Amino acid sequence: MNSAVSDASMSSYAILGCGSVGHAVAEELFAGEKDVLILDRDEGRVDALRDQDLDARTADIREQATVEAVADRDVILILSSDVDANRVAVENIREHAEDKFIIARASDPVTADELREGGADVVINPSVVIADSALRTLEQGELEYRAAKLAEVVDGGETLAILAHRSPGPDSIASAVALTAIAEARDVEADILYAGEIGHQENRAFVNLLGIELTPMADADLADYDTVALVDYAKASEPVVEGDVDVFIDHFEPEVDYEATFQDVRPNVSSTSTILTKYVQEFDITLPDEVATALLYGIRAETLDFKRDTTPADLTAAAYLYPFADHDTLEQVESPSMSPETLDVLAEAIRNREVKGSHLVSNAGFIRDRDALSQAAQHLLNLEGITTSAVFAIADDTIYLAARSKDIRMNIGKILQDAFDDVGEVGGHSTDASAAIPLGIFTGLEISGDNRDTLMELTEEAVRAKLFEAMGVESGNGSNGS
Repeated sequence: MNSAVSDASMSSYAILGCGSVGHAVAEELFAGEKDVLILDRDEGRVDALRDQDLDARTADIREQATVEAVADRDVILILSSDVDANRVAVENIREHAEDKFIIARASDPVTADELREGGADVVINPSVVIADSALRTLEQGELEYRAAKLAEVVDGGETLAILAHRSPGPDSIASAVALTAIAEARDVEADILYAGEIGHQENRAFVNLLGIELTPMADADLADYDTVALVDYAKASEPVVEGDVDVFIDHFEPEVDYEATFQDVRPNVSSTSTILTKYVQEFDITLPDEVATALLYGIRAETLDFKRDTTPADLTAAAYLYPFADHDTLEQVESPSMSPETLDVLAEAIRNREVKGSHLVSNAGFIRDRDALSQAAQHLLNLEGITTSAVFAIADDTIYLAARSKDIRMNIGKILQDAFDDVGEVGGHSTDASAAIPLGIFTGLEISGDNRDTLMELTEEAVRAKLFEAMGVESGNGSNGS
C-alpha cells in the first residue's frame, strides 16, 4: 500500500461516485487541467458532467469492471455517499492494484476504520471536513475581531508602555518585542519595561545579540505613557501596577484581575509568543528578522523546544516564523559560553545536592555571579530522574535562589512564594522562579571571615528545610546522588 504519492506521479485521477462532494472535487481538478475520469451509476448525472466537458462514464463502482476502468489512473478518489459501495470498491481495487493511491469517503469512525483495513491510504469524512473548515473560519473571524480591538486600544495614544514580567524570560521578552513592532507599525512609540534583573546567561545573550532595548522600571514613570500593556504577566500574584491596564495578553489565566480594556488570554496555547505571532500575521506587518528570531526563541523556550505541552497553534506559529528568523543568532543565544565561575558554581551545586524523590535542592556556597545559579539549576534539572531543582547561595548580604521545574503537577513559582514570600522577594512562574532573601532573616549575622562557616550552616539548614517542606517532602534523609 502506498503511504504517499509524489507530486510528479499525481498525473491522472479517477473519481468513483460523483455526488456533490465528487462533483466539487472534479471541477477543481478539471480547472487545474488535471486528467480526470469520473465513474457514476446515475446516467442523468453522467450526461450532465459530459455537458461540462468532463470525461464521465456510467458504471457501478462495486463491480470488477471498475478495476479495469481505472487501471491507468494514479490516484483513485472513491467518494460515493454509499459507504458500503465505497468499501467494496476499495477492496476490489486494492486487491488488483497495490500501487494505486486510494482516497475514500467514510461516514463515521467505524466505517473509516473499515475503509483503512480494506486498503484506503486516506479516509475523509465530509462532515468532519466541514466542521474543521467552519472552526477555522470562526477562529479567523475571532482573530480579525480581536486584532481590530487591539488596534483600537493601541491607537488610542501616542506612547505605549509594555511591561514584561519580573526578571523576564524569553517568552515575555519576545512577546513584548512583537507588541512593540505592532505599535511602531501603527506610529505609536513603545518602550519595554521590566522589574528585577535579566538573570540567566541565555536571557542576557538573547537581549544583547538581538539588540533588544529594555528599560528598568526604576528608570521609567508609567504616568508618562498614554497606554499600558502587560504581556506574559499572569503568574504575578500581586498587582504590578496601580490604576488601569489597557492591554493584557497571556497564555495563562491571570491570578490578578486587571480588568484590562483589551484582554486576550488563551490557555489552549503554550506560549504568549504564539499569541503575538498570530497578531503579527493578522496585522500583516513587515517582520524584521530580530522580531521573528525573538518570537521563535520565545516559543521554543516556553515549550522546551516543543517537548512540553506543545499545541498545533505553537507549531504553526513556529513554522510561520522559521523562514524569517536568523538561525545563526538563534544558535548563539541557545549555546552561550559558560564562564569559569559558572562552572565552579555548578560543580559546587553538584557536590552539595540533596535529592528527595524527584526533587533536588543544593547549596552553591558563597558566590559573586548570581546569574550562575540559574544555569546551575537548569543543568541539575537535566539529571536523570529529576523534575524539580533549586540552587541557593550567598552573595553580599543576601541569599539568592534559582529554581526550575518540568513537573506539570507543580508550580515552582508558587512553591517559592509559599516558602519565602513573607521574608524575601519572589518572582517567576510555574517552571522558572527565583527568590532573594535578606541574610539576617535566617541568621541574624553579618558576613565576616570569622563566621562564614556558621553562616553557611545556618542558611543551608533553614533554606533546605523550607524548600522541601513547600515541595511536600521532608529534608534530612535524602541522597546526594554519589
